[in-house]
Amino acid sequence: MRIGVLVSGRGSNLQAIIDNIEKGKLKVDIPLVISDNPEAKALERCKRHGVPYKVIERKAFKNKREFEERMVMELEDKGVDLVVLAGFMRVLSPYFISKFPLRIINIHPSILPSFKGLDAQGQAIRYGVLFSGCTVHFVDETVDGGPIIAQAVVPVFPGESSDSLAKRILNYEHRILPQVIQWISEGRVYVKGREVKVKGATYGTIPFNPDLEQF
Repeated sequence: MRIGVLVSGRGSNLQAIIDNIEKGKLKVDIPLVISDNPEAKALERCKRHGVPYKVIERKAFKNKREFEERMVMELEDKGVDLVVLAGFMRVLSPYFISKFPLRIINIHPSILPSFKGLDAQGQAIRYGVLFSGCTVHFVDETVDGGPIIAQAVVPVFPGESSDSLAKRILNYEHRILPQVIQWISEGRVYVKGREVKVKGATYGTIPFNPDLEQF
């Protein structure tokens, strides 16, 4: 499977993907990384590991549609099967999403549907929750609202800062994002509406439903 990764910042989740590929745990190719930020540290990671990348800045285009059309063109040109948002700090339009239906996934640092959008860790701290975590989900036309594929949970300690919580959540982001990509590459992810299941996974006493549509 060929994945295209969209980034805006430091690229630690991109690094987790690259590391798992190099260790042979994740059997996919990355023909293209796209960054909307020419200063993104993620690009240094691409250079170190020989991963092809392009910088496509929003300000270089008259409007959002032209910006997204360029990204779509580049991704399609590389034969990308799955688009992975790994710290991409822009909301994608219905146009972009329609080009890759149920073929875009995102990692978000909260237990969705709680604390969508920016500063999810800070939102969790301010709300006073006892547990937080991260979510990998399919991207639809809602912000952080697509069908959930996998989640990891971490405790929120008394007096904890949003920075310390973010660091502990990040450790789990680096685990579940590559795992979900591998599941998808193996054809094990099934989805129907908002219900997503992974063939071979254990869900308590509820058996896997073979009537779900394969991703």
